[in-house]
Amino acid sequence: MNRNDRLIYLLFTAQQKLRTYMKNVLMKENVQVTVAQAGILFLLRQKSGQSMSEMSQLLSIDNSTLTGLVDRLERAGFVRRNSNPDDRRTLNIDITDSGVRELEKAKAVIRRVNEEIKTGFSEQEIESFKRVLQHFTVKFGKNAEG
Repeated sequence: MNRNDRLIYLLFTAQQKLRTYMKNVLMKENVQVTVAQAGILFLLRQKSGQSMSEMSQLLSIDNSTLTGLVDRLERAGFVRRNSNPDDRRTLNIDITDSGVRELEKAKAVIRRVNEEIKTGFSEQEIESFKRVLQHFTVKFGKNAEG
């Protein structure tokens, strides 16, 4: 195998580098949430009061991972759990005012880094890259078999 054909290695390495970079940039900008937590806040900003199951499906993460993320957001005061009036077994998650403010800070940093990622590439290269990433999402989605 040609060293440059190690696509899985290259993808995981790029993901880890981006994750570390984002963590450092967010911390430097005094943003308290991670990119994953910002994703939750973004969903709740669009529609507050979602259940854990709804968010788990939309974010393609399992309930236990989501629970940990929401626990940390709740401790920070960015979300609040509320009983579902239609189903007492289900909790709805609502974004708080401080969660909205934190999301706005995170979005500004994420937008800036997103633009930074595009630097040095043509519009055509960016469109090709997006198609590859979207293809991965479909090809290796939750219901895909290995």
